[in-house]
Amino acid sequence: MGVVNVTPDSFSDGGAFLDPAAAIAHGLRLAFEGADLLDIGGESTRPGAAAVSETEEKARVIGVIEGIRAQNPGVRISIDTSKAAVAAAALDAGADYVNDVTALKADAEMAALVAERRVDVCLMHMLGTPRTMQQLATYDDVVDDVKAFLAERIEAAVRAGIDEQRIHVDPGIGFAKNLEHNLELLDRLEELTTLGRPIVLGTSRKSFLGKITGRETAERVPGTLATVVMGYERGARIFRVHDVAPARDALAVAAATLARAWPVTSPRTTRTTTT
Repeated sequence: MGVVNVTPDSFSDGGAFLDPAAAIAHGLRLAFEGADLLDIGGESTRPGAAAVSETEEKARVIGVIEGIRAQNPGVRISIDTSKAAVAAAALDAGADYVNDVTALKADAEMAALVAERRVDVCLMHMLGTPRTMQQLATYDDVVDDVKAFLAERIEAAVRAGIDEQRIHVDPGIGFAKNLEHNLELLDRLEELTTLGRPIVLGTSRKSFLGKITGRETAERVPGTLATVVMGYERGARIFRVHDVAPARDALAVAAATLARAWPVTSPRTTRTTTT
């Protein structure tokens, strides 16, 4: 899952792809590098991020989705939003996956929309909102608590008419979690596989990696790859990353080493020239 942030304030690449043409080109590049799914988001969910209006969020993402879909009919597109109206417009524009960091809790219409459109959905664990979540990072046992939350949200989604086979779950690394919580979730990630749903792992370039390595955001690719490989070994199967090519290579080698299936990758060598 390649990240395309159409925002001015995302923690890693805020502002880099706010221009629709730049965002479209970036999404197409990630697809070329091997992304199976492009996650398009118009509202930052970093800690403390300001809320964005429905109108502004639509203005940021719809043209990007239409532009990517026009040039690449094959790649899947996810809309990263917690607003049903934004998700509906995105699905109309060519998206076919909803990534809701609130696990369908923020907007009462979201579950019905996902059920009606029969699209895949990712339910993520988070306490509070991006504005308040880091003040709520208290758990009896972070893995047990996250697992219980996700089990309840799966049940709620099914009650709303969503096909259970379309539900994916995300433990929400970095969302209402401190360093120790994140590491505990990574270490015990396999415990979440008993939920019976594919696990989405989003560790890419996050601040806990910087706390461990001392690296700035753009320099956290090696740390990200370590978590991707560990996550795969522990049962994760969808990886939300900014750096698709190295992540896909790391996963291919991990899968081969562990004698597990991984899609064969066509050559995607990038030529580098100097002047």
